[in-house]
Amino acid sequence: MRVLLVEEDLIAARGITLMLKAAGAVVDQTDSGEDSLELLRHYEYDIVVLDLALPDIEGFEVVRRMRVARNDTPVLILSGLTMPQARVKALGLGADDFITKPYDKAELLARMQAIVRRSKGFSQPTVRLGRLELNLDSREVLVDGRNVHLTGKEYSILELLVLRKGMVLTKEAFLNHLYGGMDEPEVKIIDVFVCKLRKKLARAGAGGIIGTIWGRGYMVRDSAPQDGFTPVFEPLRVPRLSPAA
Repeated sequence: MRVLLVEEDLIAARGITLMLKAAGAVVDQTDSGEDSLELLRHYEYDIVVLDLALPDIEGFEVVRRMRVARNDTPVLILSGLTMPQARVKALGLGADDFITKPYDKAELLARMQAIVRRSKGFSQPTVRLGRLELNLDSREVLVDGRNVHLTGKEYSILELLVLRKGMVLTKEAFLNHLYGGMDEPEVKIIDVFVCKLRKKLARAGAGGIIGTIWGRGYMVRDSAPQDGFTPVFEPLRVPRLSPAA
């Protein structure tokens, strides 16, 4: 999950960022409404967590401009405003949820996960793909009921593929999702992660889930290929990286 956190209180922002990173999220943080809109123009996020009291423009205006620009990224409002009018206005402008401060961090994370699931078309935390089960809340991966241990990066790649089932994802998209544009390694590191992920899934009995669309990227699909997009599966080998990678 990639999160854009827009929060004026730097201490609160630091606490939320640590919590989200511990849950496996990639977090970009700013205290500026204008900067948040600029980030949204250049990057794709799973959710925006937005304070209403910002130093330049109100959070209400951020939501309004997002929706006018047809940016449908889910927005969860965090605010010290407790009046019902504030909640009504935010939801009316296009926000997806509203939490008043102070808040419980576990509830905040649970609401974010629920919003992201619904935005991807999943009402339940468990997503099934053939023999594979993915729990989006606990980050557990099961094949035929048996746990498959994945690293954080491997899980994030699998989650992104499953949530965008049927879509071809480029290696650059994976880099952006995993590293958020910060200190990105060489693009071929994605081949290494995918190769190791495929090996683990194959050993568990779920080989062949991740397909390669040559010259474009990777995808998962649990139905027969259509429209000329035929997944071609790579050999299970680890590409060599240069010492600097």
